[in-house]
Amino acid sequence: MKNDLIIIGSGPGGYETAAYAAKKGLQVVIIEEKYAGGTCLNYGCIPTKSLVHDAAKASGKDNAAELFTKAIERKNNIVADLRHGVEAMMTMPGIQFIYGHAALKDHKTVLVDDQTIEGDNIIIATGSTAKFPPIPGLGADGNPVSPYVVTSEGLLELKEIPETLCIVGAGVIGMEMASVFSAFGCKVTVIEFLKECLPTLDSEIAKRLRKLIEKSGIKFYLGSAVQRIEGKSVVFKSTKTDKENSITADAILVATGRQPHVEGLNLESIGVDVARNGIITDDNLQTSIPHIYAIGDVNGRQMLAHAATFQGYHAINNILGKTDFIRLDIMPSAIFTHPEAASVGLSEDLCKKQELSYHVHKAIYRANGRAQAMEQTDGLVKLIVDTDEKVIGCHAYGAEASTIVQEISALMNVGITRDRLADIIHIHPTLSEILLDAVK
Repeated sequence: MKNDLIIIGSGPGGYETAAYAAKKGLQVVIIEEKYAGGTCLNYGCIPTKSLVHDAAKASGKDNAAELFTKAIERKNNIVADLRHGVEAMMTMPGIQFIYGHAALKDHKTVLVDDQTIEGDNIIIATGSTAKFPPIPGLGADGNPVSPYVVTSEGLLELKEIPETLCIVGAGVIGMEMASVFSAFGCKVTVIEFLKECLPTLDSEIAKRLRKLIEKSGIKFYLGSAVQRIEGKSVVFKSTKTDKENSITADAILVATGRQPHVEGLNLESIGVDVARNGIITDDNLQTSIPHIYAIGDVNGRQMLAHAATFQGYHAINNILGKTDFIRLDIMPSAIFTHPEAASVGLSEDLCKKQELSYHVHKAIYRANGRAQAMEQTDGLVKLIVDTDEKVIGCHAYGAEASTIVQEISALMNVGITRDRLADIIHIHPTLSEILLDAVK
């Protein structure tokens, strides 16, 4: 049977794209080297959010360590169930699901171990892997010398909560794991090279969130460069004072970002251009070879599961010659700390950097009735509008921040302005009313 499409990788970008393509009448082969569902389902979004949920219930409890063990068991069951669900989805008509290592033989041929598969179009959706900085003690090939060093994948496989945890990197993974493990009774220290955590977030929101998280007992060393890791010890130096310090921990999480997974695909030999941050693609997700596409983390554009999914939809629409209204430039994201944070569009920092004219409108949670009723009064919503009053960004931290930002993300897709937002009726009492307070 003729294959219209070959997809390499079965993460959210891969399996959602396969299902969408099959529903549009394409014959699809999807190839997975390890686990159906990819990093997001097995080691990322889903297991971490399961632990976030259980951590909120365990915080402050005397039996938090026991609750951690149960939380890990529940997380494993959820992952297994969802993985089976993806495998079942991949049995729908029009899809052939194959396990094995895939590599491109030529522009329209993929080798899967000893099997040869041909297709008119190819989508690479191989995701990303943990990125290790060149720090002595981590190993030149990214394999840690110290047995106490783990990536987020290793941390999620622990059966018992460590008494102490040192996290290198205060990005999304580092901050979420800090929040989770602290709630389960672990003493957490975070070391970050930059002067503030969560560098992709609006700096005001990031600072306020970090100060709130510090109240839970998490210790931050900002502006600190890790020099080496020796056994249980992390040696670091202040970038301001050059003073050296060290932390000893039962587990050391290296959370310094992720890198596109392009190894072993044979890309360069067939002419697919690859840069330092991933496979190079155009706005239709086409590579240097037009009928070969790259979506999700592997192209380095937006390392988010939902970005991979909608990039996949857009790629299929391009293959079919179908016009869509997917705005990949409006990409909401969330950090599921406690409380959570979320953002979409331009931050105030980017507006300043790009020398744009803008106005900021803010509102605090404390003035909201629902927040008071929920005892969730710590939080801030920050809206950015341009000189025409068009909303160009929203940034928030606090309870249900992701839901608030999602509303603005949807409205930004239709060009919402501040005055139009002010005229939209919101249910009372809800946290979403904070948006109305911001724009009035």
